[in-house]
Amino acid sequence: MSQVSNRPGQLCGGTGHVKRANAEVQKICDEVKSQVEKKAGKDFAVFKATAFSSQTVAGTNYFIKVQVGESDYIHIRVFRSLPSEGYKLSLHDIQTPKTIQDPIEFF
Repeated sequence: MSQVSNRPGQLCGGTGHVKRANAEVQKICDEVKSQVEKKAGKDFAVFKATAFSSQTVAGTNYFIKVQVGESDYIHIRVFRSLPSEGYKLSLHDIQTPKTIQDPIEFF
């Protein structure tokens, strides 16, 4: 995954560098999985976050590459509200089908 970076840096309103998914990002995916399955119209036996970028707005947008099969991927956009609003998560959109090579971009 040549697009993954461990460099810090993100401008408010801009998307940050693509990073390897961590436990926090996987937890976000786990919490919105049922919403993703409903929107995609199918169930996913595999649902593993592999990479992500984020965008700071009035909360945080997460753009996450999720492995949903042996070589099948989707991109999901999840919004997390501010602490004052309880860090609520909501699925905003999905992109499918995707591959491991497809870059994570704003959508």
